Amino acid sequence: MSLAWPRKVLEFYRDGFRSMRLGKKLWLLVAIKLFVLFVIIKWLFFPDLLKTRFHNDRERGAFVLDQLTHTKEKACTSTPASWSGHGPSSP
Repeated sequence: MSLAWPRKVLEFYRDGFRSMRLGKKLWLLVAIKLFVLFVIIKWLFFPDLLKTRFHNDRERGAFVLDQLTHTKEKACTSTPASWSGHGPSSP
């Protein structure tokens, strides 16, 4: 198999992207939208809770380890009243 196929693929995309007019604007719009979704929204709505609640990495690590390894009994000690009577096991 020839190693020329990756070059042909790159040239195909390069030449196709050069000839685009509307496509470049649409790709720019997609890039701006992704930036807003992943950077701005994260910055506004998802604060770094571990840094605000714990003082050092050891405390943060212990908390994360506890959250990842806790048992079901420890995680769910009570069920809300709205859950009673609902679900596949109820008559």
